[in-house]
Amino acid sequence: MIPYGRQNISEDDITAVVEVLRSDWLTQGPGIASFERAIATCCQAEHAVAVSNATAALHIACMSLEVGPGDLVWTSPNTFVATANCARYCGADVDFVDIDPETLNISVARLAEKLATAQNAGRLPKVVIPVHFSGRSCDMQAIAALGKQYGFRIIEDASHAVGAEYQGVPVGACQYSDIVVFSFHPVKIITTGEGGMLLTNDTALAKRLVRLRTHGIAQSAGELVSTPQGPWEYQQIELGYNYRMTNLQAALGVSQLERLPQFIARRRELVRQYHVLLADLPVILPLASEESAWHLYPIRVPAERRFEVFSKLRAADIWVQVHYIPVHTQPYYRNLGFNWGDFPEAERYFSEAFSLPLFYDLTDEEQRSVVRLLREALS
Repeated sequence: MIPYGRQNISEDDITAVVEVLRSDWLTQGPGIASFERAIATCCQAEHAVAVSNATAALHIACMSLEVGPGDLVWTSPNTFVATANCARYCGADVDFVDIDPETLNISVARLAEKLATAQNAGRLPKVVIPVHFSGRSCDMQAIAALGKQYGFRIIEDASHAVGAEYQGVPVGACQYSDIVVFSFHPVKIITTGEGGMLLTNDTALAKRLVRLRTHGIAQSAGELVSTPQGPWEYQQIELGYNYRMTNLQAALGVSQLERLPQFIARRRELVRQYHVLLADLPVILPLASEESAWHLYPIRVPAERRFEVFSKLRAADIWVQVHYIPVHTQPYYRNLGFNWGDFPEAERYFSEAFSLPLFYDLTDEEQRSVVRLLREALS
């Protein structure tokens, strides 16, 4: 079987984790701070806060920006449900902005139109969460300009985009956002098994994120509300969660991060080869980009043939996958009032798309087999 994504674990990765297993620090330990510093340096950000997964990161990102009941959060319908759910965890309402048919990211034009309408209705979003689908950054400069005009905060869901760039700067630098979120799930660019990271250039936000990931507890003198009775004292300042990353995960992350340029280079090479190998087939290829991290390689076929072609590839052990079912069409969100037809570009893309295998260990021979079987399925 050739899956759509797969982690690469080296002997150095294994050694790094085994060293932690032989140490005194399995859960919380110095490796977490090392991983945070390494990610912050890599992305040119001031602060990085490691958490248990990207969903947890999105949740406390919303909390840190004071999202709550009565607030409104907008995001893309072309994403995993967690991007919308994080606002619902905070009691906020969610709405969506349709995608650009070429980039498959949130459409800046549709966003501008919707903001103008929302301003007239007196119901602007408190936070907008652009999603860097497949590893390609959204047009963050344009979104940030709208944020300044209409007064909303910005969380970048960069779960697909570790190692990507935007305008020559690493995604994660927070040039045009308050917070950036990464995922380290095994099918992502680098992995910690499960795990996530928040990046920000706001020191106050970073301190609150650290507190929220650990039950809302503070121990440093500047955060305590009363004089401590001794060095043992901790104080719960607010309601937080146990969203901490383990030292084991952090050790794997540090080791994986050392190979990030290698991972990105191979993915980009495979994408260039796909573009050549698929050029004569009746499929729509993803827009070329030398700045994308290329977490996914989604192609589009005629909607009436998608199920047939998908099924033939699966039967041939090419484990293609659909990314994503539009969030607003999920039963939970339909119960909130959304319907098929609300965001036609996202729905059109979904009806035609599936992702071909793309991962570091995919060989040239395996890639040619994928293309050959796709060609047969389409014939």
